[in-house]
Amino acid sequence: MEGSTSRSTSFHGFLHRMRHPSSIDLVRAIKSFIVSFSFYQPKPENDGKRVQDFFLSMEVAIRNHPLWETATEEDIDCAMEGLEKYIMTKLFSRTFTTSLEDSKIDQEISEKISLLQTFLKPEHLDIQPVLHNEASWLLAEKELQKMNAFKAPQEKLSSIMNCCRVINNLLLNAAMSEHVPAGADDFLPVLIYVTIKANPPNLHSNLKFIKLYRRQTKLISEAEYYFTNLVSSKTFITDLNAKSLSMDETKFEECMQAAKLAKKVTNELHSTSQMKQQEKNESNFSNKMHNKLDARVFHVLQQGSNYPYMEAKSKDLAMEDVEILLHQYKDLVVKYTILCKAINCLSVSEKEPLLLQLKMQGVDTHTNDQTNSHRDISQ
Repeated sequence: MEGSTSRSTSFHGFLHRMRHPSSIDLVRAIKSFIVSFSFYQPKPENDGKRVQDFFLSMEVAIRNHPLWETATEEDIDCAMEGLEKYIMTKLFSRTFTTSLEDSKIDQEISEKISLLQTFLKPEHLDIQPVLHNEASWLLAEKELQKMNAFKAPQEKLSSIMNCCRVINNLLLNAAMSEHVPAGADDFLPVLIYVTIKANPPNLHSNLKFIKLYRRQTKLISEAEYYFTNLVSSKTFITDLNAKSLSMDETKFEECMQAAKLAKKVTNELHSTSQMKQQEKNESNFSNKMHNKLDARVFHVLQQGSNYPYMEAKSKDLAMEDVEILLHQYKDLVVKYTILCKAINCLSVSEKEPLLLQLKMQGVDTHTNDQTNSHRDISQ
């Protein structure tokens, strides 16, 4: 969409100038500012003011810097756009959705929109039939959904503006081709409907982020108008009830309850499906482990006949038997360790038949107590 190339050029131009040896003082100021954020607890309003003040001071520094001695106003603006993107990309994890309250509001809005999506129609918002254009609506939705993918306030705001421009073009085309007046009163209902259709992630947090960290000198005119309209759309959706729509109140409540029930059933089915898949995965894993036990553990047990001292008495042993006995003791400990680890990988239901087989082989199986007492060996 419009502006993406110029934004990229601005940012790379900014980085190019910052690599010049004479810009070392600017680079130090920028890095120092970013590091300074680690000294404070996150407080959105305070952080926003700190960032805005830094932008103002850096604009003065850039205007007075030799690198921008012959720069035009457009060059200065490009440098500031590059600076904003760099700063806010570096500070994004610190400044975006920093409170549980913001996350909660985002979730509540998203869940409410998902319910409204199941039954809300354009006529419920009094959108004129001439403005029913699925292709334009879809394009506007996709632009709005892009907002959450960006880290720079300017890019997030550009997504909003691109979305609103699509809607505005729809209104203009309808007015020209159908000779039907379509103005500001038609714009907001369409934007509300598009927002509900799009259900953009973290809507509240994205709007708050733009408000706090987009340079205040740029949040004016067309940008301010479109941004304010999306804020109004969010507020309308948050407070939306039957009285907000051209819809019978009883019908509205029935539709909301039906949507909630459908969502609950869907979540339960999804949860059941996940549990079944998990059980299947565990079963497959256990079967593999059991097969390994059959091939490995019982091979170990069958080596019992290789221990000639099983029936020997202490008086029958000679000094030369010590080395053989030590070797066999170490071998026994290794095999016991293998058994402990293998058995601990199995579920209770799978252990029972295995323990039964071990008993039939003549192995003492006092289970957990023995296993725990030798855990230091097995680990």
